[in-house]
Amino acid sequence: MKALCTAMLIFVSSLSAAGQNPSYQQDQQWIAPAAASGKPNPLTNKPETAAGGRKLFLRNCAECHGPNGAGMEKKHSADLQLPVVQQQSDGALFWKITNGNASKGMPSFSRLPELQRWQLILFLRTLKATGPAAADPAK
Repeated sequence: MKALCTAMLIFVSSLSAAGQNPSYQQDQQWIAPAAASGKPNPLTNKPETAAGGRKLFLRNCAECHGPNGAGMEKKHSADLQLPVVQQQSDGALFWKITNGNASKGMPSFSRLPELQRWQLILFLRTLKATGPAAADPAK
């Protein structure tokens, strides 16, 4: 019985370490245009503004992506900690935040001032994946 409990605990721990949405698959059709992808973040040299990005994230994004950005399976939202997200350029993420992806449930946040969207990206860069999903670039 003790071995079974230990095995269950390890299994549940591995699921939570992989993020809240281990089934997340990136939408291969949702690609920022090259001009947008190459756009630099004007706040790159102001990393202290990531704290404001965190507040914006908790207010606008955490409902779907979770407070740690790991996504939520019931909402089919992206795990923002994964390398497939983190390896995208700041410009690509800015374009995605601005335009959204209505067919996948991601709203446009073009109503947020431009600098606030850049702050969100600075905060997204602070998110770190943990567990097996962190090493899986295919996800």
